[in-house]
Amino acid sequence: MKKKLPPVQIIPLGDAAVIVQFGEIISPAIHAWVKAFAEKIAQHPFSGFVEMVPAYTTVTIHYNAWVVSQEGKYNPYDEVVGFIQHQLANLTPGHKNKPRPVEIPVCYGGDFGPDLDFVADHNHLTPAEVIALHAGGHYLVYMIGFAPGFPYLGGMSNKIATPRKKTPRTTIPAGSVGIAGTQTGIYPLSTPGGWQLIGRTPLALFNPDREPASLLQAGDLIKFVPITVARYAEIKQRENEY
Repeated sequence: MKKKLPPVQIIPLGDAAVIVQFGEIISPAIHAWVKAFAEKIAQHPFSGFVEMVPAYTTVTIHYNAWVVSQEGKYNPYDEVVGFIQHQLANLTPGHKNKPRPVEIPVCYGGDFGPDLDFVADHNHLTPAEVIALHAGGHYLVYMIGFAPGFPYLGGMSNKIATPRKKTPRTTIPAGSVGIAGTQTGIYPLSTPGGWQLIGRTPLALFNPDREPASLLQAGDLIKFVPITVARYAEIKQRENEY
């Protein structure tokens, strides 16, 4: 049976962009519609299309208003809305939206996860229990943003939710796995940040010399796999040789 499209809002954003909102709740079901719509636009862009930005519940479409209006003959916003409505008319999340499973090896605790004990104490757990809960989940990549290759994930257990640090670190090593509130994520590059660090992956989440440059894509399903320090070193050496 064909899935029913949820109520969609089309909202202007300035004079050269529009937001297509599929809902207000972050969920795999809403994400399936976001991903399906983004893929359809990518396959069938309109004249004047510049870029699109998929997010948790929305797709923002940027366009060249002068090109869309065909040199001033039409209202560009109305033209883009008409195109969007046409694409939505027969939109269906299908088998192509089945998540791609990706395993992310993580060395938890120690120098790689200096905040693991804090996360454990905050939630009245042992470090081993935090690791088991974190590695026991499956995490949907809703979008890539903040920094190149940074995955916004859903699916973390509330049992290990922990507030951000009151004072952010000036530098967080690339590959660091952290927790902030009810979210978990992976720093693809060395950047400042306030997440509680519980481990690190030896994988390069972003490599401009690789195609695609980002290891993860929206729609992927992540599974964290605990590894030893020795195994971390082995994988890291392999990544450096790539």
